Amino acid sequence: MIGGGNPEHADAHFAAAMEHENNGFRVGAIEELRLAVSHSTNPEHKFKLAYLLDLVGEENEAVSLYEELVSAELPHFNALLNLSVIYEDRGNLNAAEKCLRQIIDTDPNHKRAKLYIVDVQSSTDMYYDEEVARDAAKNAAMMNTPVTDFELSVRARNCLKKMEIRTLGDLLKVSENELLSYKNFGETSLVEIKHMLTARGLRLGQGAEGGQVSKVHQDRYEELLNHAPEQILKQQVSALNLTVRARKALQALNIQTLGELAIRTEAELMGIKNFGNTSLVEIGEKLKEHGLELRNID
Repeated sequence: MIGGGNPEHADAHFAAAMEHENNGFRVGAIEELRLAVSHSTNPEHKFKLAYLLDLVGEENEAVSLYEELVSAELPHFNALLNLSVIYEDRGNLNAAEKCLRQIIDTDPNHKRAKLYIVDVQSSTDMYYDEEVARDAAKNAAMMNTPVTDFELSVRARNCLKKMEIRTLGDLLKVSENELLSYKNFGETSLVEIKHMLTARGLRLGQGAEGGQVSKVHQDRYEELLNHAPEQILKQQVSALNLTVRARKALQALNIQTLGELAIRTEAELMGIKNFGNTSLVEIGEKLKEHGLELRNID
């Protein structure tokens, strides 16, 4: 778009464009602005052209112009704002936030940028929550699969039935020792079940580690009921408004409620990949706000 470089011609075309716009002739304004931009590198001419193109639905061309403006040594703030909105609409939230960060890093008190970035970050959380919800629904469906749907021997199936283990979720809550302690349940059936679970990336006992109130944690949960209302213990962990890293760690342990979190120890949480002391402190402080704390081992 850079042409012969005649600022006087560029200004004349820009003035004509403004007159067209004032008269409601937007197409004519865009034509004049194209000519203005071809004669000059004036960022205001280019921004106005991008803005009008965006208004008439020529978004791709507008984005190209905005991106030229924000890549300059002194980025155009309004171009950064408008570009962030387009990126957000397209679902490119990281790019949208990056545009707004450029403004805030230069002007920490820029009101519009500060408002926009809150919206972008809220959208990021929303997309994450939707993804978590989909994963949770998929996981729940798998956990409810009857054990009779899997290729197991008659002996293994009968033993599981007598132990009232009806679904995959029930099976994942028991340990090897619990299975072996049952009458007529031997090593052959254990190996058979472990192979079936391994083929699906699962293992015995992981359901008991996943935040359900298992036998191991039942005493602690009952103790909690003596100190905290059940409605608090049954609140979803989303009520804590944790950072993404902390939430992912709880998701890995399948912790859904505050009660399921409060029966865990610091060591259990620190055993999760990428879970550090910062997240541990964060969770501790959030639980304290609800009158709870992680379980201590004396």
